[in-house]
This record gives sequence, C-alpha cells and structure tokens, in this order.
Amino acid sequence: MPAYTPAPGAPAWFDLMSSDADRAAEFYGAVFGWSTEEPAAEFGGYRNFVAGGSRVAGLMPMAESADGPTNVWAVYFDSEDAAATATAVTAAGGAVLVPPMAVGEMGTMAVFADPAGGVFGIWQKGTHPGFVERGEVGTPYWFDEMSMDYEKSTAFYPEVFPWELDEIGGGDEGPARYSQVMVGTGADREGTAGIMDAAGMMGEGRPSFWQVYITVADVDATLAQVTELGGEILMPGEDTPYGRLASFKDPLGAAICIATPPPGR
Repeated sequence: MPAYTPAPGAPAWFDLMSSDADRAAEFYGAVFGWSTEEPAAEFGGYRNFVAGGSRVAGLMPMAESADGPTNVWAVYFDSEDAAATATAVTAAGGAVLVPPMAVGEMGTMAVFADPAGGVFGIWQKGTHPGFVERGEVGTPYWFDEMSMDYEKSTAFYPEVFPWELDEIGGGDEGPARYSQVMVGTGADREGTAGIMDAAGMMGEGRPSFWQVYITVADVDATLAQVTELGGEILMPGEDTPYGRLASFKDPLGAAICIATPPPGR
C-alpha cells in the first residue's frame, strides 16, 4: 500500500493520554503489536507507538489529578497553518482549549472543542509527519465523531477544514444520519472520516467525541485477547458493509475501536 500523506483537513495523528503509560504501552503492544520509543523527557515523557517500523500514534502520561481528561484517545487533523485554523475555529463557534504550540521542530499542535462539545486537535507537521500508513494491520482504518448535535457538527467542520460532507442515507444498513468527510479534489477526492448522528444512541449528558478504528486481522480474536489482558468490551464484533467492527476499553478506561475490512478491500 502506498505511504499515507494526509490531505489538508484529513486525520494526521492520534494519541492516548494515560494515567499509567507503562501499563498502556504493554497492553497495546500485546493487542496491536505496537512497540514504543523511549519517552521524551523534554516533552513530558511523551512517547510514540510504532507499527511496522513507522510511528503510528502517541502516548502521553497524565496524572489522574491533572487538569484535563485522562485515559482518553485524541484525534488530530492536518493543518497547513495552525494559527489560521485556530481563527477559523473561533469564527465558526468553536473553542480554543490549547492554542497553537510548537513541539520543538516536530510540528505545531493545538486542541479545540466544536460547538457540539467534541474535542479534536490539529497537527501542522514539521519533522514529524504523523502516521504514514493507513489500512494495514496495526494502523488506522477510520475516524469518526459521535455527535450529540449533528446539525452543529456538520455546519462547523466545513468552515474550519476543506471538507465536503456526503450524507449517507439511513435504513437498515446504518445510522439514521451519517456524513462521510471527503477531502481532496478530482481523482484525489476520497473519504477519510465521518460524523454520526449519535443523539439517542448514547446516554443523556454524554458529550460528543471523536474515535479511531485500528485495523486488525481478526476482530473476535482481538476482543478475546483484550478480555484476557483486563480490558472491557464495549461493542462486540458486528458485521457491516464497511467490515467487522467492535470497540473496547483498555484496562485504564480509554475507549478505542477496531475493524477488519471487508474481503478484497
């Protein structure tokens, strides 16, 4: 498969804030076959997960008492100009949680909240390109937002990123409303993420959130391993037109999804 280079606005990185980074590294190493680089002291102990020799995700130690969320995965989208994206976020009704901040020479990051409450980040790459493979076992398969206010989410993001949203009809094959995020133009136009109308699917008071699906060879075998290692299954394996999907929590409570693509894809 060709190397993955995100178009502007496409998913570029994801990372885990964990209350026990060593335990998380051991767990995901066993489940996904990821190794970890040495923690970078100058960046608060941040380390990179590695799959197939390439960086695939990040891991940040966070004390339970620290400000902000712990034991949660965060999704970052490619930005060519972090400051301009921050301006667009506020103009579209979002909030800046962490303003654009240089991470050495590796790039610039920022964190925002959309008007539906979904938290997301951006990555303006420097020497760190983000993940460079997608769709292979151990690498990202898909990203989507479970939105508690679909209208707000679908109005907001095209004002911030160069996204076109293709709404997929409901019926028996999927959710009532789901918008596929299209990036690029012409022959390079492709679906890269989605927004789901999740109001009514989740409990009252649950905020919107972005989630990532990791490609695995066998969803059910992966879930069995998750259980053996102290994780919790949230959604058992389910066959869909887009592959067999499932989700689980790691032993520290962070939720992540997995997918086995349909045959031939």
